[in-house]
Amino acid sequence: MRMYVVKSPLSDESLKTVSEALQGALVDLVDLALVAKQIHWNVVGPRFRSVHLQLDEVVDTARKYSDTVAERAAALGISPDGRAATVAVGSGIGVTPEGWVDDTTAVGALVEALGAVIARMRERVEATGEPDPVSQDIFIGITADLEKHHWMFQAENG
Repeated sequence: MRMYVVKSPLSDESLKTVSEALQGALVDLVDLALVAKQIHWNVVGPRFRSVHLQLDEVVDTARKYSDTVAERAAALGISPDGRAATVAVGSGIGVTPEGWVDDTTAVGALVEALGAVIARMRERVEATGEPDPVSQDIFIGITADLEKHHWMFQAENG
């Protein structure tokens, strides 16, 4: 089988910065989807249905953007790594509650998870502004959508 290597138009220094940002974002987004789905399966309480559905919206957003980020990396010649072991050691999200999770705890866990990912996304926005405004634009879009979810989950618990 013949391998074709994609060559980036970015300098080596810029590519290193952008590569780290894209890989970190991929890991965070894959983990965010997993965390939201885990809580989705285990949430209980009077707000079960609304929280359950809201969690699926986060999963959809995280999955959509993980694909966008991975494809951007590939377009720059960076091999994206979304393997479970890579996600487990590289994610910025804390430990997910185990077992059944009451709706208030579930919402709080998502507020924390989203807050952690948003903080790291904002660092990536800053880091990629000079070396690659195209990737920066992707990070800005991701951050905006995640901040909307963050706001909505915060409003759930008042």
